[in-house]
Amino acid sequence: MLKTPAYAAAHAHAPLAPFTIERREPGPHDVLIDILYCGVCHSDLHQARDEWGGAIFPMVPGHEIVGRVTRVGAKVTKLAVGDLAGVGCVVDSCRECDVCRRDLEQFCEKGSALTYNSTEMDRKTPTYGGYSRQIVVAERFALKVPDGLDPAGAAPLLCAGITTYSPLRQWNCKQGDRVAVVGLGGLGHMAVKLAVSMGAEVTLLSTSPAKEADARRLGAHAFAVTKDEATFTKLAGRFDLIIDTVSAPHDYNRYLGLLRVTGTMVLVGAPPEPAPVGAFALIWGNKRLVGSGIGGLAETQEMLDYCAAHGIVSDVEIIPIQRINEAYERLLAGDVRYRFVIDMASLAAPTT
Repeated sequence: MLKTPAYAAAHAHAPLAPFTIERREPGPHDVLIDILYCGVCHSDLHQARDEWGGAIFPMVPGHEIVGRVTRVGAKVTKLAVGDLAGVGCVVDSCRECDVCRRDLEQFCEKGSALTYNSTEMDRKTPTYGGYSRQIVVAERFALKVPDGLDPAGAAPLLCAGITTYSPLRQWNCKQGDRVAVVGLGGLGHMAVKLAVSMGAEVTLLSTSPAKEADARRLGAHAFAVTKDEATFTKLAGRFDLIIDTVSAPHDYNRYLGLLRVTGTMVLVGAPPEPAPVGAFALIWGNKRLVGSGIGGLAETQEMLDYCAAHGIVSDVEIIPIQRINEAYERLLAGDVRYRFVIDMASLAAPTT
C-alpha cells in the first residue's frame, strides 16, 4: 500500500485536518498520479458536512484533480509517465451494463464508484478524493489533460467544465443560438465561456446587478436582473436554450416562459426542495425541462480537448491546503471568483 498525506473531515462537524490515507499499489491497468491541483467544488462542502446524508467518514473530498503520471501498469496504453492527467467525479463502474457501454459511466446501472465518499466496486473499500498528494486510478477513468491547458485552471473542468459542456452539446448549442445562463458562479461562469465559444448569443440572468461587469468580461453579450419583474416580460419567448445553474429555490415556470417555441431549459443546479412545474408552462410551445449530470469519460475527454483548442479554463483562486476551512466559509458567503483550487505542493511529499 502507498501512504500519502491528505486532508480529511473526521466527522460532519469537524474541520478538515491533516490525515494519512493508503492507496493501493498500481495494478496492470492502473496509473499512479501525483496530484498537482485539486478544485474545490461546492459539493465537497455539502458532503464533508453530511448535508446530503449518507456520508462516509473519515472523508477526503476532491473530484477536480489534475496531476502528473508517475507510474503506469504493464497493460496501460493511453497514458505514460510524465503525462498530465485528470480525474473527475467517477473512478470506476461495472463497465458492462448498457449505460456503461454507451459511455455514460456516471449512471452505471450497478452504481458507479465515486471519487470520494463512496466505495470501490467491491462495495467495501472506501474511496478518497483529491485533497491528497497521490491517487491510483484505472487507466479508463483517467483523462489526458492536453499540454496547452494551465493545470490549475484545468482542474475545475473535471466537474464544472463537463457539467456545463455536456448539456450544451446534448442540446446542440451552435452559432446564432440564443442561450441564457442562470446564475454566475462556478458552473455559470463556465457555461458562459463555453456557450460563447460555440457561437451563441449569451445572456446572463442573475439576482445581483453587481455580476454584470464580470458576466460581460467572460463574454456574455447581455445581462438581466431577475429580481426585476420587467425582465420576464421583456425576454419572454427569447431563448433557444437555458442553462440553469442555480441551487437555491426559484420558480422554474417563470424561466420556462423565456423559452422560444420548442426551446429547452436544462437543470444542472440542484435546489434542496422539489419545485412545482405547471403543465401548461411546458405544453404551450412544446417546451422541454430536462436535467443533465456531469458526463461520461469519452465526453469529458472531448471537453478537455475542446477547451485546449479554444483556450478555455476556469477562473481560479489558488490556495494552500491549510486554508481549506477558510475557503469553505468563503464558499458559503459566495466570496470566490470562480473556483478555489488547492495547490497540493502545500502538502508534504508522499512516502511509499
